[in-house]
Amino acid sequence: MNRVVIFANGVMQHSVQHSAADDAALRALLDADDVICCADGGVAHALTIGLKPQVLIGDHDSIAPEVLAQLQTAGAEIITHPKNKDKTDLHLAIDWAVAQGASEVMLVTALGGRLDHLLANVLLMTHSDYAYIHLTLVDVHQGQVQWACVLHAHDAFELHGAVGDGLSLIPLSPTVESVCLKGTQWPLKNHTLAQGDTTGISNVFIKTKVKIEIGEGELLVVHTSSIGS
Repeated sequence: MNRVVIFANGVMQHSVQHSAADDAALRALLDADDVICCADGGVAHALTIGLKPQVLIGDHDSIAPEVLAQLQTAGAEIITHPKNKDKTDLHLAIDWAVAQGASEVMLVTALGGRLDHLLANVLLMTHSDYAYIHLTLVDVHQGQVQWACVLHAHDAFELHGAVGDGLSLIPLSPTVESVCLKGTQWPLKNHTLAQGDTTGISNVFIKTKVKIEIGEGELLVVHTSSIGS
């Protein structure tokens, strides 16, 4: 299955500072063959940047009935869940993508708004059911592109960016062992990061390729760049 891009009901529609340049930058991150899936109110974000959602999942409490009807007429698959449920709409959307056989899922417009939803959306990337898919989170806001993924035990990863880009490493497990980081202003070699430790925050690319390796543990990687860099 092609990559599934899931639009969540995050900050984009709430921010007066969101710009046309942000919208264009988000569109530029998408591929023509991406499957566009919207988690309930995330459909507003997809429509704002001119996309035609193929799948809509949730309890639909954040969508106007006329918009829902228009999407159905346009051929979108509508998957309805009860309002009283054990999972968020975004969680259900990721589950759907995994069930369809997607090996790559990108979450967009998943930040901002309620703090509880923001944290839950980020931590969804650590769910054990998603350990074997390439799950990323991307947010474009105020001229910046923020990209995040989770590294699991013994992962090695390369990031490509521009000199001056930002990088933060945030431990999600009690400790992350044997952290090695090359290509940044503050490299690390066999370092242990503890949960709550801010040592990995606000590092800077000094090369266009950054290498990260970890031993035991789980690590959130956040790469921040400017639009066009």
